[in-house]
Amino acid sequence: MKIGVFTVLYADLAFTDMLDKVKRAGVQAVELGTGGNPGNAHADVDKLLNSGDARRQFQEALDARGLTVSALSCHANPISPDPAEAKDADETFKKTVQLASLLNIPVVNTFSGVAGSDESAKHPNWPVAPWPSAYSDIYNWQWEQKLIPYWKEAGSYAKEHGIKVGIEPHGGFLVHTPYTVLKLREATNDAVGANLDPSHMWWQGIDPVAAIKILGKEGAIHHFHAKDTYIDQDNVNMYGLTDMQPYSSVQSRAWSFRSVGFGHGMKEWSDMISALRTFGYDHVVSIEHEDPIMSLDEGFERAVQNLNSVNISERPVDMWWA
Repeated sequence: MKIGVFTVLYADLAFTDMLDKVKRAGVQAVELGTGGNPGNAHADVDKLLNSGDARRQFQEALDARGLTVSALSCHANPISPDPAEAKDADETFKKTVQLASLLNIPVVNTFSGVAGSDESAKHPNWPVAPWPSAYSDIYNWQWEQKLIPYWKEAGSYAKEHGIKVGIEPHGGFLVHTPYTVLKLREATNDAVGANLDPSHMWWQGIDPVAAIKILGKEGAIHHFHAKDTYIDQDNVNMYGLTDMQPYSSVQSRAWSFRSVGFGHGMKEWSDMISALRTFGYDHVVSIEHEDPIMSLDEGFERAVQNLNSVNISERPVDMWWA
């Protein structure tokens, strides 16, 4: 596997300056935003779609540094109750799929989305309890009338272009657990899978190694994010894991995102790397830096160092001993 980085942390740098910086840090791949929440600082999807010269220059810059692109990412809400938001998310996703196909980039990452409570809703609604029964009604309506119909069409669009969709299981969206990944995949097609981020498993109480096994057995891990989570049990006792405090309230939050190795030990990260390889993943481990108490450079560089210490980069040999 290769170590990569989601380049949104260096959105203020020009494309080639960003590539030079991450190359010096020791990564072999980049994940680039094309719109939605990640923005498109390093991959202007319209420009790249409309200009063969722009695509050539883009590829030459990568090749000159020996870098590959692990995924294009356009995390947004394609089933938002805001029609303009949903339309923009859908259009950006489809353009990103087109661009990924042209550039031979295998994966497009995004969110599943979350709808409102009904057709008249103006804001998203994320039901996570079966009672009062209104929540179950909302949940079923969202899946049956919004999520599955959208991803049947969008998943088919991706598959027709030879692209895998990495839906990031993330709290606040309908796909946020291994079960919901597989539920949506079963209802659509095998182009739909996961961009699995262990940080979002930890804060939901899910063991990431178990999540890798569950999804890996189904061939449903299309991309992998490397981000850690620190769980502060004293604060969990006060606020619970569904803590609504801002991420900046680090001292009192139940959990905070951390750079790799600063929320869980390297044994846990080694176990995840081994599980990924055991269950067939051989793509990129892409660092996503959202650590609130470390600088961009230090948090990113420590993540690279820690991942390189446990990564399995070469394919296994034949079992000459067995």
